[in-house]
Amino acid sequence: MKQLLIILLIPITLFGQTGGKNAFPFLDLPYNARAASLGRQFITAFDNDINVGIQNPAAFNTKMSNSAGFNQALLAGGINHGMVAYAHDINKVGTGALHLRYVAYGQMDRMNIEGEKIGTFSAGDFALGGSIGRTLNKNISIGATFNLIWSQLESYNSMGIAFDFAGMYRSTNERTTVSAVVKNIGAQLSTYTNKTRSPLPIQAMLGVSHKLAHAPFRFSIVAHHLNQWDLTYDDPNAKPTIDPLTGKEVPVEKAGFGEKLGRHFIFQVEALIGKTVRIRGAFDYNQRREMLVENRPGMGGFSFGAGLNFKRFTIDYGLVVFSSAGFNNLISLRTDFDLWRK
Repeated sequence: MKQLLIILLIPITLFGQTGGKNAFPFLDLPYNARAASLGRQFITAFDNDINVGIQNPAAFNTKMSNSAGFNQALLAGGINHGMVAYAHDINKVGTGALHLRYVAYGQMDRMNIEGEKIGTFSAGDFALGGSIGRTLNKNISIGATFNLIWSQLESYNSMGIAFDFAGMYRSTNERTTVSAVVKNIGAQLSTYTNKTRSPLPIQAMLGVSHKLAHAPFRFSIVAHHLNQWDLTYDDPNAKPTIDPLTGKEVPVEKAGFGEKLGRHFIFQVEALIGKTVRIRGAFDYNQRREMLVENRPGMGGFSFGAGLNFKRFTIDYGLVVFSSAGFNNLISLRTDFDLWRK
């Protein structure tokens, strides 16, 4: 927790965020390195990456059959989160997958009302999911995911369920894709206390991707939170100020149409260098504004990463820069078990 203490002691101002209104917010964390390096929401690929299928079940296809993904992120204070997933083709049904997402918050001190340490406790969040994706024809595929959610914070616990639904269109040459995903449709079945029932973080997304014909680049745009137009935050404590030169009152600045529109887009690029190397980068304007450190914007909102494809497995690395005050590293390992038999 030393890193957190240092951040709190820095005399800087953070802009407010729109979170804190939903149950199980851990569902929106990036759980694989490729997605992390592409702005956390990557839903437009249709290849052999099982991790993409977790974010967009319409991306599940026969290329992922008998493959597994292992993902891990390490954060400050002993906190870590990750995901394990396995996919297999089901004859005449589609490609199914099982996956477990988890967040472990580490050991924390248990204190009494006098502030004396009387022990320790742990906390964690978990989502056990099952997905199915089906290719209807050479252009269209659909998919769905069911998640059973469990959260335990000391002696308090909560359970919920959530569904994700998705559809994808691919051009005949497979260089252009359009994806639509609605995730976290569900409810909190049991609550931490009798007065804390909250909605799930439902989100609707639309993504478009295009791979250039004569250059190794794939460009994507993802529009997120389409079910919520205004992602800005209005500080209830903000008050009008007085211009020292004119003496006139300066009203509190409000976000305009362009600001609200821009917060919905993530811009992504992936360089496909041969069959082995992948270089990735993205920019999320909403994340930059939410996590902006006043007068110290840094690289907030940007994310980067790379991937290496070997004969029998793939390694991906992703870096998410939240603000000048913090970042997140993720690493993923994917393999197709069929390749080990050859």
